[in-house]
Amino acid sequence: MAERSKRCVSCNKEITNDTGSVEFKCPGCNKQVIIRCSQCKKLATKYKCKECGFSGPN
Repeated sequence: MAERSKRCVSCNKEITNDTGSVEFKCPGCNKQVIIRCSQCKKLATKYKCKECGFSGPN
């Protein structure tokens, strides 16, 4: 079975070769994995958890 590509939750960019990208569990529910590309992380682009609706980064 093929693995799904990992994509940024903010811009939907594939992060396969993106150094500086991050993956972490949602700070709100600790269930959903949040994936951020280096550009969205650098620009502090908003993201939203699909599980609980938590919004970050501020």
